[in-house]
Parts: sequence; structure tokens; C-alpha cells
Amino acid sequence: MTMSTNVLAGIGAGRDRKPFAIKEWMFARGLTQGDIRDRVGISQSVVSRTIFGSANNRRVLAYLRDEGCPVHALALPTDMKA
Repeated sequence: MTMSTNVLAGIGAGRDRKPFAIKEWMFARGLTQGDIRDRVGISQSVVSRTIFGSANNRRVLAYLRDEGCPVHALALPTDMKA
């Protein structure tokens, strides 16, 4: 296993997600999972699982990407990279 693999995640794109880099970015902007939940309109558990890589909710990932979260930390699914 390499250091770039997210041991908290499942398989697929989320496996390479960097949750702690995402959380640092969120903290620097005063953004919480609850804020994302409210803005995207889904449950906080889905937001959390997406950040930590065990889910790939495209609405959460698109929101984070559009707000300026570093794309390398998000490890977006192939269809969202364009």
C-alpha cells in the first residue's frame, strides 16, 4: 500500500481521495459538513462518506470542486474531470 491510498475508503475514485486535505481546505474557509449538507440538500452522512472516500456523491464533489477545493484532493471520478 502506498501513502497516496486512502485506507478509510472503499474502491474506485474515492480510494485516492485525500480527506484530510479536503478538511483542511474546508477549515480554512470556515466551511462545515453541515454547510455542505444545507447547500447541496442531502444528508450529512453522505457528505461525510463522500469526503472520506467511501461514497462518490457527485453533487457533493461538484460543490467542493466549484467552490475551489483542490481537484487533486478530491480524486474525482473520470466523468467529472472535464
